[in-house]
Amino acid sequence: MTTLVPATRPEHATGPSRRPGIATAGAASIRTTHAAAGRNIVRTHALTKRYGDHVAVDALDLTVRSGEVYGFLGPNGAGKTTTLRMLVGLIRPTSGDANVLGSAPGTPESLARIGAMIETPAFYPFLSGEQNLKVLARYAGVPIARIGGVLEQVDLLARAGDPFRSYSLGMKQRLGVAAALLKDPALLILDEPTNGLDPAGMAEMRTLIRSLGQGERTVLLSSHLMHEIEQISDRVGIVTRGRLVAEGSVDELRGVDHLLVRVDPDRMRAAQDMLAGIPGLRASAGASGLLRVETAPGGPPVEAAAINARLVGGGLAVHELRPERASLESVFFALTGASAHTLEGESHA
Repeated sequence: MTTLVPATRPEHATGPSRRPGIATAGAASIRTTHAAAGRNIVRTHALTKRYGDHVAVDALDLTVRSGEVYGFLGPNGAGKTTTLRMLVGLIRPTSGDANVLGSAPGTPESLARIGAMIETPAFYPFLSGEQNLKVLARYAGVPIARIGGVLEQVDLLARAGDPFRSYSLGMKQRLGVAAALLKDPALLILDEPTNGLDPAGMAEMRTLIRSLGQGERTVLLSSHLMHEIEQISDRVGIVTRGRLVAEGSVDELRGVDHLLVRVDPDRMRAAQDMLAGIPGLRASAGASGLLRVETAPGGPPVEAAAINARLVGGGLAVHELRPERASLESVFFALTGASAHTLEGESHA
């Protein structure tokens, strides 16, 4: 299913239905105001969604700041798509609350400033990309003149007149992004936008998303791909089994740098004793016969030159000295208990 906001009709809406997948919100209020820099424009508190005995989202506390690319990272089935559906009003939470752009999810006030692509884009196959966008623009009350600009943004202008059914998967994904951009939204929500793309298509999509996250626009991007999130996100929220287990910048999540030092195996103890004399540092035996040197809480940064000078001055031969930092992947696996098999094998949720 696809959601191109102006949002899909919420499950609690009443009255006559419109075209499936579209609920109109007037374009007159499009981007009339902008959130102040650093302001939380998405906030959830104890947001929960249950389906019978299954808890899809469990007491989620999420904050997305204005002007950032926020990576919503988790294994397939972790509750990412369910969360995004609640944020645009497609489904109601079982409990908890959310605030999106200063309003409740699914209200005309919030939808007028949101563009979203949730799950796989779906369009009329016999219409061209441009014609499909015209249909959406009319329902959303967006000027037709916007269409050329968004097609150019996603590099589809040259193929705008071709039928949607002739598009490659990457082109279909980019047309979905174009549809989400029609209202020049303050908040752009993209759910697994690189899903199914080849490496070249994934690289193109990452470049596009980074360009869309410039200036005052905020991008909320869900993915289960660590390298994707690491390359383009300003801040990251890691979710597993419906719960947020970590949130912060990539640097904050990866932690501080440390040094790995190799000396003769029979001199490891002596090396530790020598380094113990440097205030604010701690040294411990690591894997593969390496000494791990890191900053103690509140201590100064680890200086490779000072470490090397201390050991060599003490008569030790330093065979290897290199910096190391935890990868986002290792942090992700440690926090979620996921594995490569988990990422590929679980259902999308």
